[in-house]
Amino acid sequence: MSTSAPPTAGTGVELEIGGMTCASCAMRIEKKLNKLDGVVASVNYATEKAKVTVPDGYDPALLIAEVEKTGYSAAMPAPKRHKNDDAAAGGTEDADPELRSLRNRLIGAVLLTIPVIAMAMIPALQFTYWQWASLALAAPVIVWAAWPFHQAAWTNLKHGAATMDTLISLGTSAAFLWSLYALFFGTAGTPGMTHAFEFALAPSDGAANIYLEVGAGVTMFILAGRYFEKRSKKQAGAALRALLELGAKEVAVLRGGVETKIPVEELQVGDEFIVRPGEKIATDGVVVSGTSAVDASMLTGEAVPVEVAAGDAVTGATTNVGGRLVVRATRIGSDTQLAQMAQLVEDAQTGKAAVQRLADRISGIFVPIVIVIAIAALGAWLGAGFPVTAAFTAAVAVLVIACPCALGLATPTALLVGTGRGGQMGVLIKGPEVLESTRKIDTVVLDKTGTVTSGKMTLVGVHVEPGTDRAELLRLAGALEDASEHPIAQAIAKGATQEVGALPTPEDFANIEGKGVQGVVDGRAVLVGRDSLLADWALKLSPELASTKAHAEGEGKTVVAVGWDGEARGILVVADTVKPTSAEAIAQFKAIGLTPILLTGDNEAVARQIAAQVGIDQVIAEVLPQDKVDVVTRLQREGKTVAMIGDGVNDAPALAQADLGLAMGTGADVAIEASDITLVRGDLRSAVDAIRLSRKTLGTIKTNLFWAFAYNVAAIPVAALGMLNPMLAGAAMALSSVFVVGNSLRLRGFKSIAK
Repeated sequence: MSTSAPPTAGTGVELEIGGMTCASCAMRIEKKLNKLDGVVASVNYATEKAKVTVPDGYDPALLIAEVEKTGYSAAMPAPKRHKNDDAAAGGTEDADPELRSLRNRLIGAVLLTIPVIAMAMIPALQFTYWQWASLALAAPVIVWAAWPFHQAAWTNLKHGAATMDTLISLGTSAAFLWSLYALFFGTAGTPGMTHAFEFALAPSDGAANIYLEVGAGVTMFILAGRYFEKRSKKQAGAALRALLELGAKEVAVLRGGVETKIPVEELQVGDEFIVRPGEKIATDGVVVSGTSAVDASMLTGEAVPVEVAAGDAVTGATTNVGGRLVVRATRIGSDTQLAQMAQLVEDAQTGKAAVQRLADRISGIFVPIVIVIAIAALGAWLGAGFPVTAAFTAAVAVLVIACPCALGLATPTALLVGTGRGGQMGVLIKGPEVLESTRKIDTVVLDKTGTVTSGKMTLVGVHVEPGTDRAELLRLAGALEDASEHPIAQAIAKGATQEVGALPTPEDFANIEGKGVQGVVDGRAVLVGRDSLLADWALKLSPELASTKAHAEGEGKTVVAVGWDGEARGILVVADTVKPTSAEAIAQFKAIGLTPILLTGDNEAVARQIAAQVGIDQVIAEVLPQDKVDVVTRLQREGKTVAMIGDGVNDAPALAQADLGLAMGTGADVAIEASDITLVRGDLRSAVDAIRLSRKTLGTIKTNLFWAFAYNVAAIPVAALGMLNPMLAGAAMALSSVFVVGNSLRLRGFKSIAK
């Protein structure tokens, strides 16, 4: 968990924190660092990082020492490596020692625990010295595989706190130590000892009972849950890697009039470089010469390419889709808009509070109660005059039965089934914290382009002058536009092909920079482009068509004029269209109690028109890409719990900042990486399914946790009375686990609202 630190003068330091097992660990470290003079710290459990502002000249080693005093590890971040280095290191998992260690412990625990549980639960497998074989197999699991839990429990104990780790460590240690006592000092080590099925309960001194399968089983199940959770959490940093990969890798720079290819890192402010059609612009700059259209949709979210000429500013990582440009670099490296957006994503992820595990919250109350009951049982037995052995048997039995295997299964099984069902419906959920986030969502902020709309230019209107045939206009204009690579031209060509079929090949073609195209089709001299292109040939639209054109442009649509043989013949209207399912999805958001808000960088008129089409009442328009995150933050400050749905690079910081981020799978990789949920199909109705499924899965997890504890709570009085036998402990473990798995499997029947 993290809190927002107030801005302060000084130096920013980032630390990588290790050993945190829950959100309360992050709170402890944050509190400790903030007590240091002049230090302002924010610690995030999800990203395992601390952002610290320190006075100039402050030694970071002092921060690391303070974190280590708290019982955790800290280090300065390793230098950023090239993506190929990660591949050479064996991928993300092998490059992360903590995740690799967890995986190895899990594999070891599974191989050793299954025989222990089988022997304990099936009397037919209990050969003469089975109990000693169980000890040999279970000891490495309870000591080595469960070591992270014991370590975390000790750290928590030093801070007077109890979490799920405390409960696991307490229960597994009690089961193991009592089994050692029974084997070496009791009668459990006798050759031929068996755990028979006994339904009658009777007080005993426990000297014939071992609970190795309880300790090993709990360790195995909880390790499995932690491993899968840890692996999904490690993806948090991938958003930044994906964002920085968007930029160009090489650039053709002009030095002394000679064109030279250099890595983009060597580019200097003031350098002039060439950008050919189809290439990415290497860095932020100003056009020196040439005219073109630049596709900035991934950064700005606007579907219409931007026309640029000498003197216009361009942004790095956008794509040149028109003519050849010469650009002078004005910002490089960390000063570019792309790098600043990466910083926004990182800040949003670091500042986003991780939800404390539900199991930890319950354990914080449950553990002290169990310890009090165990001490009370010990005191009551001693006070009643019973032998010390019998009193300790009852006390230890309470600790053993309090360690529920199902606790380790409660979240992972529901998550596994829930996410599996989500995958079938095209909804990818990243981790358990995501489910907690969906519970209180009351506002859903929707990006316009690519989310509510298709994000692609489409031919939406054809208007002809009297006496002109519509099909001929489409055939001639479509043929000429088909020869152009401009996105608007391609939209016209596609629309024309769909309506009139195959298009003829132009006999002559020329691109008039900044105005349109001209050429000869079927022996006719055809012009397609701006009014100014037709005006150059003394062609003019009729007043009626000019009025239609002005109206369409007022709605934010793009209008292209067409003329041939000395006359203006008509206009073609191109626009980004609303997805067919968007209106239905908005109605469903309202039905589940969410307030939709449309957020876009487009102009107010276009935004209002789109909102009216789909049924959205609130619109926030003309928002710069870097300001989207500020809109989400403002809504959160107003007390709203915000879900953000987007698809572009410009949405990534807002997706990371929102309480719940949902990315359209048809969008940019960085948006997908920064989000909590990915909607594979790009259908907005999937977002409704995602929230409904997440809430249903969370409800299942809560039910699982209740029963995981309830079975064991019911058995605690039996244990306190000294009547707990190993079969009862095993049965409680098995029953609660079976219930949890069965309850989780019910999620497979979840129905999508999309027909």
